Amino acid sequence: MEFFPLDQNWLIEMISLWNKEIGNDFPLRQELFYQNSFSDVNVLQNGSFLAVNENGKLVGFIISKFWQEQNFDNFHPHTGWIQVLLVDSDYRNCGIGTELLTRAENALKESAVTKILIGSDPWHYFPGVPLEYKATITWLQNRGYEFNTVETDLYKIFSDGEDIHLPSIPDIQYTILAERDQNLFIDFLHENFPGRWEYEAIQYFKRNGVGREFVIAKKQGRIIGFCRINDAKSPFIAQNVYWSPLFSEELGGVGPLGIARSERKNGYGLAIVKAGIYFLRERGIKHMVIDWTGLVDFYGKLGFKPWKQYMRGVKNFPTEED
Repeated sequence: MEFFPLDQNWLIEMISLWNKEIGNDFPLRQELFYQNSFSDVNVLQNGSFLAVNENGKLVGFIISKFWQEQNFDNFHPHTGWIQVLLVDSDYRNCGIGTELLTRAENALKESAVTKILIGSDPWHYFPGVPLEYKATITWLQNRGYEFNTVETDLYKIFSDGEDIHLPSIPDIQYTILAERDQNLFIDFLHENFPGRWEYEAIQYFKRNGVGREFVIAKKQGRIIGFCRINDAKSPFIAQNVYWSPLFSEELGGVGPLGIARSERKNGYGLAIVKAGIYFLRERGIKHMVIDWTGLVDFYGKLGFKPWKQYMRGVKNFPTEED
């Protein structure tokens, strides 16, 4: 068995291995794999490896990340991620996964990482290990990872006869974000939701987004809330439509959403989700997913039910202060 650095020339073989092992649950497209695992500047090249057997067959790979974005504050200091670790089921229990993980962990520690998360990376596939892969969770627990938080993807199909209205609340207007309001919107996110959501919005506009993926709530001309919506026309493949190939009709995504701190507890959050659903239904979309949330009861008020679930995993390394 030989271990080589991550190499884009193996992209097709990596996708084939993914779809052989987990494609029935999470079908991977070439454009999504390239977007999340080769275009992301946060991939740690010297911590990502391919396992190739003596016949030149790819039998496993691992991709790790740590924050390397320029011109954006590091909101994940000393944090690393294992984005994906896969070993061909015909070659398991041979130490391949352990060797891949050890190599990635060593590279992350050399990059001053003190905490490794399983999934939840920038441009992630999963917020953790899919709950049905219990053997993987046990395997990682045996290697020092702790699992104690469940995250959920929710799903709903809307019937053609279901009556969906744009919310009507005095002094609140719900609209699709106008391109001219881009900077105003980024300022709103920076003030109220600095971090991942702000970063993802900046990336959206860098990829020629024009605003159609954001529903905003305005009060007296001021943005007080937002809800992201995604479909097949979005400028990149967003998290809540990753697994669109599972559906025979177009899939739409709802979320994240956020309301300014000073405007919470007024029912605006649920209302802006309704607005997001309204605009997706206007586009003819009836299958909708809300990804990576713990707010199952909140979204349940609108009929969304658990679809896929994940266990979040973390491993901490001692520091000199410890």
